[in-house]
Amino acid sequence: MGIIDKIKGEFIDIIEWPNSDKDTIVWHFPRYQNEIKLGAKLIVRESQVAIFINKGTITDLFTPGMYTLQASNLPILSTLNGWKYGFNSPFKADVFFINTCQFVDQKWGTKNPIIIDDKRFGMIEIRAFGTFTYQINDPKLFVRKIAGTTAHFSKEDIVGQLKSLIVAKLSDAIGEENIPVEKFAANLDELSRIGLTRMETEFTNLGLKMNRFFIENISMPDQLKKEIFEYSRLQKIDMQKLTQFKTAVSIDKAAENQNNSMGMGLGMAMGFGVGGTMAETYQQSAKVRSFTEDLKSPPPVPSDSYYIVIDGAQNGPFTKEHLAQLASQGKFKRDTLAWKNGLAEWQKAESISDFSDIFSSIPPPLPNS
Repeated sequence: MGIIDKIKGEFIDIIEWPNSDKDTIVWHFPRYQNEIKLGAKLIVRESQVAIFINKGTITDLFTPGMYTLQASNLPILSTLNGWKYGFNSPFKADVFFINTCQFVDQKWGTKNPIIIDDKRFGMIEIRAFGTFTYQINDPKLFVRKIAGTTAHFSKEDIVGQLKSLIVAKLSDAIGEENIPVEKFAANLDELSRIGLTRMETEFTNLGLKMNRFFIENISMPDQLKKEIFEYSRLQKIDMQKLTQFKTAVSIDKAAENQNNSMGMGLGMAMGFGVGGTMAETYQQSAKVRSFTEDLKSPPPVPSDSYYIVIDGAQNGPFTKEHLAQLASQGKFKRDTLAWKNGLAEWQKAESISDFSDIFSSIPPPLPNS
C-alpha cells in the first residue's frame, strides 16, 4: 500500500446511517478517531436529519439528501474553526443522525389510580390506558434537552418520561373539564381530544410533536360503578308510578298467601316499613346506595287505608268512610278480619280501636235463643 492510500484510509469519505432499527431515535456515526476529509459525502435518507456537533456545540443540520461537505454548506462549523480561506483541510466533528419518522401505537397506562374529587361521589379512583403517536419535531432542541451526546438513544430511553407526562396532564384535564364521572365511557373521544390539546405544548417543549392521542378505556372500582348505576336509575324513575306498581304487586302476593294470615300480615307490615325507607332515600341523596335494596319491598300505602276479608278473600284498600257504609250493609261486621298499616297480624274488626265509632252505631248481634 502506498503512502497516498494509507493517508486516504485515515479519513472518512462517506457518512450515512442505514437505519435498519426502527426503535432507535438518535444514532452517533462512529468516527473511530478518523477525521472527515475535504469533499466527503453525507447521505441523509428520508425520515432522517443529520446534526454536526463540534466541541459540544450543535453547529449544522442537514435534511434528507446527498451533500458534498465543504465550507459553503458548513457555515457555522467553518466560522467556529476560523476557516478564513475556505474549507481546505480535514476536520473533526461528531455526527448524529436523528430519526424523524412517526413512532406509532405507543401504549400508555396508569400504573397507579388517578384520584379525582367528584362533587357527588367524593374522592374516586380511576384507571385509564390507550395509545399515542409522536415524532421528532425539533431535532436540535431534542438533542439539547433529552438525548444529549448519547451514542445510541432509543424509544425505551424516553418512553417512561412520556408516559408520566401523559398521566399527569390527563389527570389535570379530567379534573378541570368537569365531565360527570358517569359519562366518562361515553366521552372517550372528547377526553382524547382534550388530552391531546393539553399535551401538545409539553411535547413541543421537548422537541417532539404528539400527532395522535387515544384513551381506549377508563375503569373504576366495581362499587363505584354500582353507585353510578343506582344514581342514574334514581334520576329517571317516576316515583309515583313506581309506588302504584309496587302496591299492586304486594296486594297480589298477599292474596296468594291469605291462608297464612300471620305470615302475610308480618310480611306486608315489614314490606311497607321498608318502603318508607325508600321514600326517605329518594329525598336524601346521601342514602342513594341503599336504593336498589329498597326497591325489593313495596312502598307505603296511605295511613288511612284498611284491608278486610270478605267471603274468604282480601279486599281493599278502603277508607274508614267506605267501611262505615259496608257496615251499614252488613258486609263489614265486628268479627270481620281486618288489617291496617302498623298491625303485626290480621285482627277482628271489633278489636281495632279505629272502628269503635262505626260499631257503636250498629246494634250487636242478638243473643242465642
